[in-house]
Amino acid sequence: MRNFIFFAFILSIVSVQYSCGGGEGTASNVVATEGTEISGTISGASNLQAFLDKQGMSATRVIAKSEVDGDGNFKMSIPDGIEEGQYRFRIGAKRVGLVFDGSEKAVSINGALANIDKYDFQITGSTTSSDLAGTMKDILSGGLKGNDLVSKVKSVANPYTALMIAQSAFRGASTQNLDIHKTVLNKLMNSNVEKSLLNEYSVYVGQLEKTLSLQRIAVGKEAPDISLPSPSGEEYALSDLKGKVVLLDFWASWCGPCRRENPHVVKVYNKYKNQGFEVFSVSLDGLDSRTKARFGSEDQVKMQLENSKNRWKQAIAQDKLTWASHVSDLKKWESAPAQTYGVSGIPRTFMIDREGKIAAVGLRGAASIEAELKKLL
Repeated sequence: MRNFIFFAFILSIVSVQYSCGGGEGTASNVVATEGTEISGTISGASNLQAFLDKQGMSATRVIAKSEVDGDGNFKMSIPDGIEEGQYRFRIGAKRVGLVFDGSEKAVSINGALANIDKYDFQITGSTTSSDLAGTMKDILSGGLKGNDLVSKVKSVANPYTALMIAQSAFRGASTQNLDIHKTVLNKLMNSNVEKSLLNEYSVYVGQLEKTLSLQRIAVGKEAPDISLPSPSGEEYALSDLKGKVVLLDFWASWCGPCRRENPHVVKVYNKYKNQGFEVFSVSLDGLDSRTKARFGSEDQVKMQLENSKNRWKQAIAQDKLTWASHVSDLKKWESAPAQTYGVSGIPRTFMIDREGKIAAVGLRGAASIEAELKKLL
């Protein structure tokens, strides 16, 4: 819950006014020789206070503040220089997100307080913040939307900028939004961003994916397709079994409850296999990224993966799972089908009717499986 509050909070920061310039009445001609100086003139903000906050996990931290004089001028200094990251600029009740790359020395923000929430301002001295402000202004005015907005998020170089745009423009659980947030997460993972932010955002993306899965995986909904290799390397697809009643079974060789459930599945399969019943088994054997990190070399990872694959094959033979459709991406809990179907514990089953729609979820034991099967054959 905390991470959702955090990201809702970040979404609220996208509104202030930047300005650059050397126009009359501005403070943009002041250049800091050390550290970073942020200054400017905000008309209509006389005698207020201006703050610069560093965005952390679920809270922010004030790193600089300034009194605003009667003419709207302000000036704040960061003696050690600004760090790369995402920030929030506040003046009065207005606030806006900023992104700094860490190279900024003198940043100037100028505009009118009344227009800050429309991103109608000018900013100089920070290319990243200027780009973010321009993009947000286009989004709010309706000039940037649809595929152009998607392309913008995917192409923007700075991961913090991509994050702020995605959080503002791609809210709610949808396939497109999840794709965008996964793209941004990859940008963050491949950059030197704060670990706390990366961890928090990873949780957010995971929960978004789970929410979407729960919306898609329900009785009466179309069963998402799965296409993966068998132990021998042959590809099997769930969609190839359309027209039959299918028990989609998530299991693993290392799972005791799964192995104890297998005889029940075998019993029902042998009884109804000639009447249009099939089993499609997805194994969560293999290694996830956390397990891979425990090994010192790529050769060790390959050896462990091969061992896990062999245990999977042995379990199929030992438990007499004679149907053909046995598949796995060998990623354990990071299994793509398991994430799609919202599987957080195994064994986990889904009964799929002849039309490819989910008819029942979580069937256990021969009697339970057979009772549902009789309704569908």
